[in-house]
Amino acid sequence: MSEATELSNINKDKLVSDMKIVVADAEEILRATASVAGEKASELRARIQDRLRDAKIRIADAEVALVDKTKAAARATDDYVHENPWRAVGIAAGVGLLLGVIIGRR
Repeated sequence: MSEATELSNINKDKLVSDMKIVVADAEEILRATASVAGEKASELRARIQDRLRDAKIRIADAEVALVDKTKAAARATDDYVHENPWRAVGIAAGVGLLLGVIIGRR
């Protein structure tokens, strides 16, 4: 998996997590204002509930897509290693050597 793809997945994970927090906060606000009377307040609560429901669906879809992409990347990596075992060993050794040099300088 490339570094850009990995960063993209991390950003998507964070976005999904942040959206869940926003949805939870909005639901808490709705519960706290449930006693507020008035037609305008009721309309606003109904609109917010509709949007929250839509946001939850989109969050669930984003999570599914993220999991699917992660699984696809893992499968592609596994296939590559099975098709090119010596190249994979060489890459792993090179990365290990590079990390050793970096850690050894500190």
